[in-house]
Amino acid sequence: MQLARVIGTVVATVKNETLDGRKFLIVQTLNADLQPTGKPQVALDAVGAGVGELVFWCRGKEASFPFKRDSTPTDCTIVGIVDSDSHVNQSEKFGKF
Repeated sequence: MQLARVIGTVVATVKNETLDGRKFLIVQTLNADLQPTGKPQVALDAVGAGVGELVFWCRGKEASFPFKRDSTPTDCTIVGIVDSDSHVNQSEKFGKF
């Protein structure tokens, strides 16, 4: 799992039928200091995240685990919402790791 911030939404007029009713979001991966790293990616939302929220996402085979085994074609899925930035950035309290 990796940490990211949701920075936008995606609208798809044509998609695989197993993705009907599912939401796509744009996520920006973050480092331990909550600074952007790498390029933004499109992720399938499994938890009801929204723009601006801090989330965990995963890639690869594990990205399809939150869904029924109906061959949901995804390689990047949001699997959790972090309720506060302060839960993540502990380096300010305890020093750099």
